[in-house]
Amino acid sequence: MSAARQSSAARSFDASRPDGPRPPVDRGTRRRELAMFLLLAVFIWPVLSVAVVGGYGFVVWMSQLILGPPGPPPV
Repeated sequence: MSAARQSSAARSFDASRPDGPRPPVDRGTRRRELAMFLLLAVFIWPVLSVAVVGGYGFVVWMSQLILGPPGPPPV
């Protein structure tokens, strides 16, 4: 097989494109997806990130209460 024929065959197949036309997107579906994206982006991710950082800080604080502050022991 020639190089030109292989490249044209490779170009004609694209796995990301469906074989048929796309069905029309329902207006309610688009609105629901936008609402879910905004809920995730504005509310859930910021709250989750604050909870993770706060949880890590709590673990460090509790470990320092039990084990003492970091660094070499006083002489």
